[in-house]
Amino acid sequence: MHSFPKALFVSHGGGPLPLLGDPGHAEMVSCLKDIAADIPRPDTILVISAHWEESVPTVTAASHPSLIYDYYGFPPESYAIEYACPGAPSFAREVHAALEAAGIGARIDPTRGLDHGVFVPLKIMYPTADIPCVQLSLAASLDPDVHIAMGRALSVLSRSGLLIIGSGFSFHNLRAFFERGGRGHSPENVAFEAWLANVLTDDALSEAERQRALVAWSQAPGARYCHPREEHLLPLHVCYGVAQSACTKRHEVVVMNKKSSFCVW
Repeated sequence: MHSFPKALFVSHGGGPLPLLGDPGHAEMVSCLKDIAADIPRPDTILVISAHWEESVPTVTAASHPSLIYDYYGFPPESYAIEYACPGAPSFAREVHAALEAAGIGARIDPTRGLDHGVFVPLKIMYPTADIPCVQLSLAASLDPDVHIAMGRALSVLSRSGLLIIGSGFSFHNLRAFFERGGRGHSPENVAFEAWLANVLTDDALSEAERQRALVAWSQAPGARYCHPREEHLLPLHVCYGVAQSACTKRHEVVVMNKKSSFCVW
């Protein structure tokens, strides 16, 4: 077992499919289980999910958060999934205070539940649902600089055993997933993953260079094909802001026939 990570970025797959035995998610499920087995068990989890945007970063503070089934057209069992993890209201206040102290306006939501960007990966990684969990929204501006700054603000949190997870998807072109016949690993997908791997793992890059590259991500090869809208990439920017370094381990996993990244810092 390795040391406790500063942050973890996961590609969380398509809706509830990873929990329904979908073969296109088998590698993703295996990767999440391996990561959970490879790191110390956390005491508290903070998840930044691609599926929640607010005008200012907002933190959940429910003691017993409900689940938000924010997907459509799936089998009935998709809407009966349970993940009754406790919340952590006092920790939510710590997150809020850290953002405010860094000059980032923030808000606490005492009633919002956890969306599938939270409960899908956590149900795979920690199925007993006994670790307190808090969710943090994206900022609706979708500004990469803002999300790196959010991560930098979170890096001061001193709670031991805290696991910060950015839950998004390094490839998120929904039309491409369901193209007739499937394009498999399209040139754009391959090119963007290669660029991302280089930016995240190259120790020769200074942190100023790495940050500039992530801020200018839309200029990377294949970027806008892979991300017509950037909300699924930005949890990675928050993770980078937490760590401010190259990732220590990157996994390339095929999800729904597309290359995708999982990164540990």
